[in-house]
Parts: sequence; structure tokens; C-alpha cells
Amino acid sequence: MEKIYGFTHYSFFTEMSELAFKNNSYDLSLGLPDFDIDQRLKLFLIEAAAHQHHQYEPLAGNPLLIRNIIRFNTARVNSIQLKENEVTVIPCATFALHTALKSVLNQGDEVIIIQPSYYTYGPSVVLNGGTPVYYDLDNDFSINWEIFQKCISEKTKAIIVNSPQNPTGTVWKQDDWNKLYELIKHQEIYLISEEIYDTYCYDGLEHYSSFLHPELKKRTFCIFSFGKMFHTSGWKVSYLLASEELTAKFRCHQQYISYSANAPAQYALAKYLEVFDSSENKYIMQRKRDIFNDMITSTPLVAARKAEGSVFQIVNFRNVSKTMTDVEFSKWLTVEKKTACLPLSAFYNSRQNSDYVRFSFAKKDEVIIQALEHLQKNL
Repeated sequence: MEKIYGFTHYSFFTEMSELAFKNNSYDLSLGLPDFDIDQRLKLFLIEAAAHQHHQYEPLAGNPLLIRNIIRFNTARVNSIQLKENEVTVIPCATFALHTALKSVLNQGDEVIIIQPSYYTYGPSVVLNGGTPVYYDLDNDFSINWEIFQKCISEKTKAIIVNSPQNPTGTVWKQDDWNKLYELIKHQEIYLISEEIYDTYCYDGLEHYSSFLHPELKKRTFCIFSFGKMFHTSGWKVSYLLASEELTAKFRCHQQYISYSANAPAQYALAKYLEVFDSSENKYIMQRKRDIFNDMITSTPLVAARKAEGSVFQIVNFRNVSKTMTDVEFSKWLTVEKKTACLPLSAFYNSRQNSDYVRFSFAKKDEVIIQALEHLQKNL
């Protein structure tokens, strides 16, 4: 694939999925669920069509959806209190990331990206005239705040945080947000906080949003995704939380990029939020995580720690090969061992190798079980 602004990550993500399909492999590479959505969502979508929800919704979003987003966030264990003008319905998380950066960046401003990270972060910064500054997590995927502080300069304008994190599955706690604020409180630095796996925090952990920090809230664009919550990524509806001041800036740019999101889906999602049980959602996905982790202990692959959140599990493969790069191992596992994964180096800007691969457990239970049974017999 031709390089765009120096980035070619997307080709590798698609290449691995295509390789899995070509070789009839169990595809645990991408976080795309292979199971059906709740039947009630389908009925609400039919209802939306019958009620003529086919034209543009307001720039802010469907009013019923906004009200139900506010109710949902108020009802969280770590309750987020919101005003109507702090909520904007958007097409997707990538749109929100790009538009938030456009709202605050000037040419040459620096944006800190915590690696490993999703492949759209760097290109979004560059497309908006900024300069990515990469901070690599420690070997245990934690933040060394002293080293992180060295990434901050007088040119720093924004920091991108993802929690629960893709690909590592780590979850930011209240103390992490406090430490971040202490480092940036004397400087005009904005926070792009992607929290799209918020309903997937495990083992008693509850999602703690950046928007709960009283000071960070004033400078935060906080991104959520109905596609991840309800396994409806193709519906293209997400939402953004921001202060009223930042919301106004965001919408100024939003109107010229994509005025509104999918109208029938907005109605269906609004109705579904009235019956949605996030604890059931969490239970189902934690069970899938546990099936994966319990079975992988009977292979040479090592999951040093269970994912705290998200739908991904990082696994060390060095008991299988000391010489292959993580890219070579991923392709070998996909082709020869019929189980697809992604190399962790695909989530770094410049790192060409690592000791880890990423699996997705957002799959049918039987697919996870069959894939792991196959690895147990063949690794």
C-alpha cells in the first residue's frame, strides 16, 4: 500500500484478516465480534424506519438519544453528571479524535501519544498539522511518570489517552488521572480521552472517566462508542463529552466534516439505552476473557496478566520462538497453526519487533474454545 503521510499501518491490519480468511484460520486478530447483536436493537431499528427517521438529526444529535446518554452516565457506579450542551452524537471515535484535534491544534503543536496505541492516532495528529511525540509504556505496560514528564515541552498542546486500552487491556484509575493533571496543570494542554471500551472493565473494576476529574474535565474531549458497547460498529454512531466551551469549538468544525450521524440508528440506540444492562454486557465479555486465559495456560504462550478491560489479551510468544519477529510469528501462527493474531509492533510508530502478540476475545465462545484447543494440540 502507498504510504500516506508516512503511515502504512492499515494495510497490515487488513492483511492479517485477509490472511486468516485465505487460510481458513480461526480469526482472533481484529476486535470485530462474530456474534449477533441483541434482537431488541434490530426491532428498534425497524421501528425507526417505520417512524420516518430518515433525515438529518440536529448537529448535537437526536434529542432522545442525548437525554438517554445523560441518564446512562448518571447511573454509572462512578456517576458522570452532564448537561445537554456537553454531549454530542458523532459518526465514530476516529471522527471524534480527528475533529477534537482540529479544534485545538495549530501548525507545529506537539501531541503526546502513549504507545502501544491504535493506528489512527499518529495520522490524525499529522493531518491536523501537529507533530506526534511518542511515549512507550514500560515492559509491564504501566506509565513511568518521570519519563512521561520528559515528553512534555512548551510545544505540547494535547495528549491522547485510551482507557481501557487497546491493545494492552490496562485501565486508568482515578490516581492516574490525578498524576496526569499534576504534570499539565500549569500549561494549556488538552486531553483526547478515548474511552470506547468503558463497559468492559473486569474483576470488580469500574470505569473511571477522565471527565470525572474536576479540572481535567475543562480541557478534555472524552470519546465513547455505541459500536463497541453494542457490537454495532457498522451503524456508525458514537458520542463525545466535553465542556460547553470545548463542545462549541468541536461543533464548529463538525458541521463542515459530517453534520450528523446515522439517523435511524440514533433512534434505535436511544430506545435501547432505556433497556440496556451494562452489567450483563460486562459479564458476557469477562467470561470470554476467562475462557481464553484459562485455556491458553495449556499452551506455551504466556499471558502474564489478564486484561483489566477492553476485548483484547496480550500474550508473550517467546516460549515458542526466540528468533522470529512478532510479525513473522503472527503470520506463521495464522498460516501454519490456523489461529490469527496481531503483532504488538503494529501498534507502535517505529518499533519493528516485540515479544508479544494481541488476540481478540470478542468472539463466539465456540470459536475461542476451538482456536485454543487447536493451539493446545499443535504448539
